[in-house]
Amino acid sequence: MSKTSFKENVRRQALERNTSFKDTQKILNQSFFHNKNFKKVYPIGLQKSTSSLSLSSVSLSLSQNSNDSSQADSLTPLDEKISLALRLISSSSHERRECVPKAIHQPSPLVTIEPGELKRCNWITKNSDKLYIEFHDECWGVPAYDDNKLFELLAMSGLLMDYNWTEIIKRKDPLREVFAGFDPYSVAKMEEKEIIEITSNKALSLADSRVMCIVDNAKCIMKVVRECGSFSSYIWGFVNHKPIINKYKYPRNVPLRSPKAEALSKDMVKRGFRFVGPVIVHSFMQAAGLTLDHLVDCYRHSECVSLAERPWRHI
Repeated sequence: MSKTSFKENVRRQALERNTSFKDTQKILNQSFFHNKNFKKVYPIGLQKSTSSLSLSSVSLSLSQNSNDSSQADSLTPLDEKISLALRLISSSSHERRECVPKAIHQPSPLVTIEPGELKRCNWITKNSDKLYIEFHDECWGVPAYDDNKLFELLAMSGLLMDYNWTEIIKRKDPLREVFAGFDPYSVAKMEEKEIIEITSNKALSLADSRVMCIVDNAKCIMKVVRECGSFSSYIWGFVNHKPIINKYKYPRNVPLRSPKAEALSKDMVKRGFRFVGPVIVHSFMQAAGLTLDHLVDCYRHSECVSLAERPWRHI
């Protein structure tokens, strides 16, 4: 072969390689970044660029998606061209793939329980007020049979229209003081002067309507006592004198109301009780232990189940 022919052959091969490289860039710029499937799987804004970073990122995206069952269809001619183009001009993509996934797939820290720490319902957190935790541990879900205790829990549940449980529990002692230990007989006899004194109590911050509601409900309880023998007997009769034991695993499973609560609410409204909608009544039933809604992995669930399975204690 002559020297001239050899030079022409080398020049022609170099020209073909340069043309192939330019064609590859053209495919990426005009086709790949407008591929509808790519946008559907990875809805991110990629800039048209042929830099090594962009190409390796694209290669990484394809490799991560290669085993996706939703993309199990065979490759189209365009996809084959794209794959070929990436192999030709992205020589450093392998190194990029080794480092990028570490940042993308870094596992989130697990929530752990300290040794010796009791497992409670998920709505009890480390930031929960101590009084609220105490209420959860000692009262909520424990079957209550005493009329005064049931009246107290009904009154506190009614205040959920204005406050949360933590705010209500902080008012528990002042409430007991002004409402005579929630003795329904004493509260039913309260007159206007006593009601005004309670509404002016800054530690309670109760509206007139809320105070009157508690007084009126006490009067209704007295009527129930005359008819049924006790408020406890009336209330527990709606669950056949035995707590309803639920086995909820997640907070989202715990309902805001129940058929039993709706039935009790409807009857109480007929008897003249106020602020006793199904949601309020269900909260009352949870607090008084008529329904056990502690989550199954809460340490109080098994303890309250043991209390619930005892023979009916009401006298």
